[in-house]
Amino acid sequence: MRAVVQRVASARVVVGDGVPGRIGRGMLVLLGVTHGDSVADARFLASKVAGLRIFEDREGRMNLSAADVSGALLIVSQFTLYGDCRKGRRPSFDAAAGPEQAEALYEAFVAETRALGLPVQTGVFQAHMMVELVNDGPVTLILDTAK
Repeated sequence: MRAVVQRVASARVVVGDGVPGRIGRGMLVLLGVTHGDSVADARFLASKVAGLRIFEDREGRMNLSAADVSGALLIVSQFTLYGDCRKGRRPSFDAAAGPEQAEALYEAFVAETRALGLPVQTGVFQAHMMVELVNDGPVTLILDTAK
């Protein structure tokens, strides 16, 4: 399971004419699932994301988590995180899990972050989404359960 985490001042997801997810200060989490991932990976990654200390304290050091700053999470599924561009110019997505497995683990990740007490908004699984964000810092991290 792979996540790109961005500290944001605000973020939202637009699908057609609707906005299914919108947050103020917090983290935008782009989440990808691969074949060997499990619910244990979703739990581990949710705990890691929830505990990330990427918000600044009074001294300007990244010592605070989203919960410490009353931040929220916007979680968006993104199978392209498992795109392989090593050969040719067209990415291969063979490493991305199929929709059934990916959706179940995406939902498990969302449930785990909510269980940890964070306000969570989401995109729409398998929808064409427009993701808008104001990256704060910028701060962008990549987390991978395989490493």
